[in-house]
Amino acid sequence: MSVQVRPITESGWPEFVRVQREAFNSPDTEERDHWRELFEVDRSLGAFDEDLLVGGTVVASLTMTVPGGPMPVAGVTAVGVLPSHRRKGVLTALMTRQLGDLHEKGESVAALYASEAAIYGRFGYGRAADAVFFRIPTAHSAFRRDAPSDPSLRVRLADPAAARADLEKVFEAVRTTRPGLYARTDARWRLSVVGDEEAQRRGNGPLRCVIVEDDHGPRGYALFRVKDGWTEHSVPDGEVLLRELFATDPAAYALTWRSVLDRDLCARLRVWGRPVDDPIVHLLAEPRQLNAGWLDDLWIRLVDVDRALVSRAYASPVDLVIEVEDRVCPWNAGRFRLVASAGPGTAKASCERTGDPADVTLPVDALGAAYLGGRPLTALGAAGLVTEHSEGALRALSTAMSWEPRPWGGLIF
Repeated sequence: MSVQVRPITESGWPEFVRVQREAFNSPDTEERDHWRELFEVDRSLGAFDEDLLVGGTVVASLTMTVPGGPMPVAGVTAVGVLPSHRRKGVLTALMTRQLGDLHEKGESVAALYASEAAIYGRFGYGRAADAVFFRIPTAHSAFRRDAPSDPSLRVRLADPAAARADLEKVFEAVRTTRPGLYARTDARWRLSVVGDEEAQRRGNGPLRCVIVEDDHGPRGYALFRVKDGWTEHSVPDGEVLLRELFATDPAAYALTWRSVLDRDLCARLRVWGRPVDDPIVHLLAEPRQLNAGWLDDLWIRLVDVDRALVSRAYASPVDLVIEVEDRVCPWNAGRFRLVASAGPGTAKASCERTGDPADVTLPVDALGAAYLGGRPLTALGAAGLVTEHSEGALRALSTAMSWEPRPWGGLIF
């Protein structure tokens, strides 16, 4: 099948949304119409079978934190193909064209959330961050006795939309401290964070908010819904469905968690995406009660390897030659000498092509997996996905690319 990939026009946006609804089996609601405010139409692509739109994707222009600080990142999203045109090269045509466009535009890093984890490795994306989910019975959620506290803190209930300014203060205070978090636009705050339309509730209660503050202002907040429930013997059996929780310091963090764990008439708390190093793991007196599981979070693609590697900081000094394999973006293939000193700044990092022998050979998706600092390259080496030519080189590169805290995106874009 001959597929043409070209930008979506303003007049073609409704059809783009219709294709996405069909591709994702979405109900016919207004929720996906929010995309017009969340994404730039001029950054969208459509795949056409003659005049029929059969697939599409769009990029959100993000400012994302990476090791060392924020940088521009292309947030790839709304990647969908009509069921009638699967397995016909449509997705490959879309992703290849999009990467070429990003390369021409000078964007060195792309990120996405995968609807299916098996898809995007084919296009050079690496699994760069994980998230954990918890199912905590509230009756067994006691904290250890030495959990941090601050008597100056108090809890305030608030309307989420009305309290947005306070939420933003807390979020902005923590955004640049964790790789993967990204700046939120007005539309993102209004529609994705504090939006509370019926389609977003999915049969659960309204969006609720607690703010933890002192006399100087907010230091933590949680957004959540409550799913009402009772047993057949009229025992309260509700669920707190935690949407997000941020805090600026340990005492505020602990109190914010307690404010949702101690919710009356609720037997458990569920949350589907928290960082893998979430401190709640250490605060619970009985951590087995977290009933934790894990899943993939952000996927990262280095569009231009050399510029991407000098745009982040390194945890330890490194000076070695890496050979990159990249079948989708041939401009990345070859050997690069990466030289960097340790520290938060990136001014002393360099990555230039070289003819010297390689110390490490790795596929571009492995570099993407390690880029945010949360995926050890040594583990990929143990899996046989990375080849070491010089003894100790893989460990040195893995250590240099590691970072604390661990990466996490926080909100699907």
